[in-house]
Amino acid sequence: MPAAHRETLDLTGPAGTLSLTLDHPASTPRGVVLVGHPQPVLGGSPRHPVPHALARALRDAGWLAVRPAFRGVDGSQGEHDEGNGETEDVLVMIEALRQTHPDLPLALVGFSFGAYVFARAAARLPAAGPAPALVLLGMPVGQVPDGRFYQPVAIPEQALLVHGEHDERAPLADLLAHLREARHPVTVFPGTDHFFKGCLAAVAARVIAHLHSVTNR
Repeated sequence: MPAAHRETLDLTGPAGTLSLTLDHPASTPRGVVLVGHPQPVLGGSPRHPVPHALARALRDAGWLAVRPAFRGVDGSQGEHDEGNGETEDVLVMIEALRQTHPDLPLALVGFSFGAYVFARAAARLPAAGPAPALVLLGMPVGQVPDGRFYQPVAIPEQALLVHGEHDERAPLADLLAHLREARHPVTVFPGTDHFFKGCLAAVAARVIAHLHSVTNR
């Protein structure tokens, strides 16, 4: 049986090179999952503790975990584009991964800014063809405390949303207000913050359980 291993992959996106880190499981992967990182202008990268921990847990659960570096981060070219260009980049990544792994289900697991970008990308995918499983953690909506504005995005019905009760960077109340009309459920971890302090392992387990349930593998 092959050992789990890591490699890097470069793709060509609209603004130049896109750098991806791939964590391969020790056995044949049950699916491919993109794991999106937090806000680059605040130091977010694929090496951030949250996407790093999620990717490791997903790899151990049998997924090929792919951590893209958004524009201007860790070898990816281009400049931060507030989610607009990053959405175009993610669509390129999705197409490339579907071509190289056509028989595997695809999932998107975004954290913070990564959740915002992945939600936008999911909304842009064609109606025809299998939709990726979608998990959005700590997704910002509207005006957030640091002054940035995140345009509200329609959320697919099957998406799993996970949030900390005391999220200080993407307040839970704003997300609930956005989802109220659609009555979309949110999984809330009590007593934790934007980074799921003290319960990240439980969050990862919830994400994995959801992906396994919706991909039926």
